[in-house]
Amino acid sequence: MDERQLRVLRELGERGSVTAVAEALLVTPSAISQQLRLLQRAIPVPLTERAGRRLVLTDAGRALAGAAIEVETALARARHAVQEFVDRPDGDVSVAGFHSAAAALFPPLLRGLAGPDRPRLVLADEDVAQDQFPRLTGEYDLVLAHRLDHAPPWPGTVAVAPLLREPLDVALPAGHPLVDRPRLSPSDVADQPWITVHDGFPLMATIEALAAAADRHLDIVHRINEFAVVAEVVAAGGGIALMPRWTTRPHPELVLRPLVGVHARRHIDALHRPERAARRAVRTVLAGLRNAAAAVRGRDDGADQPMP
Repeated sequence: MDERQLRVLRELGERGSVTAVAEALLVTPSAISQQLRLLQRAIPVPLTERAGRRLVLTDAGRALAGAAIEVETALARARHAVQEFVDRPDGDVSVAGFHSAAAALFPPLLRGLAGPDRPRLVLADEDVAQDQFPRLTGEYDLVLAHRLDHAPPWPGTVAVAPLLREPLDVALPAGHPLVDRPRLSPSDVADQPWITVHDGFPLMATIEALAAAADRHLDIVHRINEFAVVAEVVAAGGGIALMPRWTTRPHPELVLRPLVGVHARRHIDALHRPERAARRAVRTVLAGLRNAAAAVRGRDDGADQPMP
């Protein structure tokens, strides 16, 4: 028993013939008869009977047709409720972000969406390995994720909204001898003590590419994922590191220098399940993230062109 079958039964009771029902529903009489047969299979008593050449409802059929009115009314209310939910400009929108993107994008996003009739942001931090980001779209409306320039694209199961394509620079303590160079090659930095992320996180592939380009193993001393902590360790002389150019919080004792000779760039994207974007509130937050990313990118001094 489904909604179409119940509607056919109701229409038969009101219109009096299979032909009239077929004309009203813009289908063939055989299609109407088939729906009635399917419905009858689920009901233990006859729903229709012959009255001369006409097919009419039995008492049981009329009782079910009356119930069909209640079913259609409830379904109409449900559809209306869903449409209202989809069209609402406000409502909760959950956004998860890995640490550096969250620190850079969440504040302007919050400021940009302040005011009445705006989405209510529900923010969370999620710093996971690259292959885990798509899974988070089951828990959050929007997920800020990052992958390296040359990494495989995100799976087709998620929708992707590009936000930034951010250079990765070499972070040095302010008094380091390499600060005087405008850019650094893998051979310039390969013999330095290094601070890197844990294995499995996107940045590690660039570290491995750097070592391959310099044809030597790097001296990895510290494994730290949080860039705010990395900045303090670099500033204290604990080693050098790769850090993102735009989403790294400025530090008075830290200097960033471009790295040449390897792909040193990461994509920051907003991932979501396609159906989440049906909500107006989610689309509003997504537009807010794009605006926040543009503002972050605009802080650059022109050393890199905006992402197309």
